[in-house]
Amino acid sequence: MTLMPVETALAHIQAGVAPLPAETVPLAECLGRVLRADLPALLTQPPFDASSMDGYALRASDAQIVPARLQVIGEVPAGRIFEGRVEAGQAVRIFTGAALPSGADCVVIQENTAREGDAVIVRQAPRAGENLRKAGGDFRRGDILLTAGQRLGARHLLAAAAMNYAELPVARRPRVAILATGDELVPPGSEPSPGRIVSSIPPALAAMVKLAGGEPLLLGIARDRLDSLKEHIARAQGADILVTIGGASAGDYDLVREALVARGMTVTFHKIAMRPGKPLMFGALGSQRVLGLPGNPVSALVCVRVFLHPLIERYLGAAASPMATLSAVLEGPLEANGERTHYMRAMLRHDGSGYRARPVANQDSSLIATLAASDGLIIRAPFAPAAKAGDRVDVFPFDF
Repeated sequence: MTLMPVETALAHIQAGVAPLPAETVPLAECLGRVLRADLPALLTQPPFDASSMDGYALRASDAQIVPARLQVIGEVPAGRIFEGRVEAGQAVRIFTGAALPSGADCVVIQENTAREGDAVIVRQAPRAGENLRKAGGDFRRGDILLTAGQRLGARHLLAAAAMNYAELPVARRPRVAILATGDELVPPGSEPSPGRIVSSIPPALAAMVKLAGGEPLLLGIARDRLDSLKEHIARAQGADILVTIGGASAGDYDLVREALVARGMTVTFHKIAMRPGKPLMFGALGSQRVLGLPGNPVSALVCVRVFLHPLIERYLGAAASPMATLSAVLEGPLEANGERTHYMRAMLRHDGSGYRARPVANQDSSLIATLAASDGLIIRAPFAPAAKAGDRVDVFPFDF
């Protein structure tokens, strides 16, 4: 049977997914959220001609022959307005950020002056407009600084605050229900009895959901019985995405698919041309998307990054952010690849001239220690020829 290519599977997973409704969130809680509307500035910045330095506001034409002696008629700190007007032969003491008094057209920095009682001696001739931040020099009311689909970082929140927004319209986070399955699993912190292991994938998966902008919901561990699986799957009602871990292969105790179908799921595909991650299942349970991950830890996390992250971004209405790769020099040989896209754990280093990648010796998808020690994935296309040390390969540096 021909396996479905990764690109085709990804297209199926994202098909028909519409962005979730917007919700209004306080600015301080918007970090990492996705903006759902263009933001026009609500004011002009700066709103007035402002001094960029401490010094004296005056008319440049009054100090072209230096030293020039001018009468100081007042001062204006930031946050205040000078009510009078600067006339010929006059100056106003001014501080950084303060509004330029009427009549003045420049600011002379205090280092180029000397104060003598109620007069100031200007020692260096200024230019009109010197040491000023002109009104609207940053942006003007109505200017669009942030656009729908942007994921908001600290610099975007700075812009939003400067535009006078206290809250923003952002996409609701997709709710992602996470269900581990297997009689052999116990929660972290438990003492595994003989034949059992710790369920390590759900905490990592929940973290990856948060990194992508989703809201994880941990459903616990379902046992390898249809009644237990159906009970846990029912708890996912209301989630936008249900992610199951393990139990989707073809063994006697792999009952996840049967339980999901009994609940009404339609299966879109099962098994794809990737390594690790071949036994990936995808379908729909009403409006809920269902992603059935392999039970091996490396397989699960690779599938999450390749498939779940883009699905979450589609729900958020975010601009697509594919797995960005870099070119690296291979350290050590690689065998010719088979029919499946191969995601190989690797150590990365930068030697001053570029990146170098060394694949880990054992690529078994159950090995957690090698994943924790790796820096990224060498991505090999189907049927890629053998590679030798010194050849270039595409590498995805981990972002999780």
